[in-house]
Amino acid sequence: MASFPEFVNENEIGKAKFIGELIPPAAPFDQKSGRETWTVAFAPDGSYFAWSQGHRVVRLVPWSKCLTNFSVRKEERSSRSSPRHLSRQNSSGQPAPGEPREHTIDCGDIVWGLAFGSSVPEKQSRCVNIEWHRFKFGQDQLLLATGLNNGRIKIWDVYTGKFLLNLMDHTDIVRDLTFAPDGSLVLVSASRDKTLRVWDLKDDGNMVKVLRGHQNWVYCSAFSPDSAVLCSVGAGKAVFLWDMDKYTLIRRLEGHHHDVVSCEFSPDGALLATASYDTRVIVWDPHLGTALQELGHLFPPPSPIFAGGANDRWVRSVAFCHDGRHVASITDDRLVRFWCIDEKSPQAVGPLANGLCCAFSTDGSVLAAGSRDGSAHFWACPRGIASLQHLCRMALRRVMPTQQVRSLPIPSCMQDYLAYKTI
Repeated sequence: MASFPEFVNENEIGKAKFIGELIPPAAPFDQKSGRETWTVAFAPDGSYFAWSQGHRVVRLVPWSKCLTNFSVRKEERSSRSSPRHLSRQNSSGQPAPGEPREHTIDCGDIVWGLAFGSSVPEKQSRCVNIEWHRFKFGQDQLLLATGLNNGRIKIWDVYTGKFLLNLMDHTDIVRDLTFAPDGSLVLVSASRDKTLRVWDLKDDGNMVKVLRGHQNWVYCSAFSPDSAVLCSVGAGKAVFLWDMDKYTLIRRLEGHHHDVVSCEFSPDGALLATASYDTRVIVWDPHLGTALQELGHLFPPPSPIFAGGANDRWVRSVAFCHDGRHVASITDDRLVRFWCIDEKSPQAVGPLANGLCCAFSTDGSVLAAGSRDGSAHFWACPRGIASLQHLCRMALRRVMPTQQVRSLPIPSCMQDYLAYKTI
C-alpha cells in the first residue's frame, strides 16, 4: 500500500521547511500521568503558544520569543557540526516589564484539551444578574481552558498564570475545548461521556446547555468563524452540525467510514475539513452538506468494510491555514502533509514520528504539531497567494452569513459577461 497516488512521484513532492521544536524537561514526573502532547494552541492575537507537554503540565510561551529562539538556534546550527534542539528553558533571563511572560501550569491531571479565549466587552453574558459576577472580563483579558482526564475543566489567566475557575459537570475525559471566536467567552467542551457542554464564562462558568446526539465518545468540536454553527465529531462515522443560537442539530454529514477525530472550519466559514481513521480528510460545503474534496493518505484507499484496518495510516488531526486554501494533516505513517485543497496530492511533506495534533499560527505562517513524547514541532507553511474567491468570501463574511450570500442576485454585468463567453 502506498502513501501517495500512482501519478505522484514522491521525489518531486516539496519538503516542508522545519524551523524548530520545543522539548519538555527531563525532570522526573509520575509516569502514570503520561507524557503525550494531546493538544497545541495559539492565542487569537498571536501573543502566546501553549502545549500540553505531558505529566499534567501545560507550558505557555510568548510566541514572538519562540520564533526568535528558533532563529537563534538556526544560526547556531549553521555554525556547528551537530544540530541542537531548542529547550523550553528561557535562556535570555527575565522579560522586560510589560512583555509577555512564560508560565508553567500544573493542572493536576492529564491534559487532553486546550483552548484560548479572549473577551470583547460588548459581547454580554446571557445571564440577567451579571452585576453579581466575581469576574469582570475586560478587552485585554486572555484565558486558557484546559480539559482534564478526570472530567474537569480548569480556566487560567494567561497573563498571570493564575487559576480562575473549575468546571465540573462532565463525567469522563474532556477530550477537546473550543471558544466561540466572537469574544463572548462561550466555551464548548467535548467529552468521552458522549456529550458536548456549553459554558458561559462571563456568567462565572455557568453551564447553559448540554448537546446530546453522539452515541459514543466525542473527540473534537469547532466553531464557524461567525460563532453561529458548531461542528462536532467522535467515535462514529457522522459529522454533526449544530445551530448555536437555538442549540439544535442542523444536520449530520455522512461520508467517512471510520471514527472522525478532528474538524475545523475555513477562516471564511465556507468550508469544513474533517479527519478520520479511514485514512482520509474530507473537505465539505457545510451549508449544503456535500463533500467537495477527499484528501487520501493510503492508495489504493481501503474499502469501507476494511477502513479500520489500516491503522498505520490513521489521520490524527487536520488544520485549516489562514489563507483558506491550504490544510495540514497529521498521520500515523510518520508524515505531516501540507495540502492545497484544489489538489489530490500534498504540496509538501515533512517527517514527524508519533504525531498527535496540529494547529496553525494565527497568521498561518507556521504549523505546530504535538507528539507522543511531549515535544512540539514547527514547520513554515508552504502557502500560496489567497484566491480571489477566498478574499471575496472573507469580505462578504464581515457583513452577512454564507446562507444569505447564496441568495444574492448575479450582477447584470456578470450575466452579460457570461452570456458573451458562451456565444
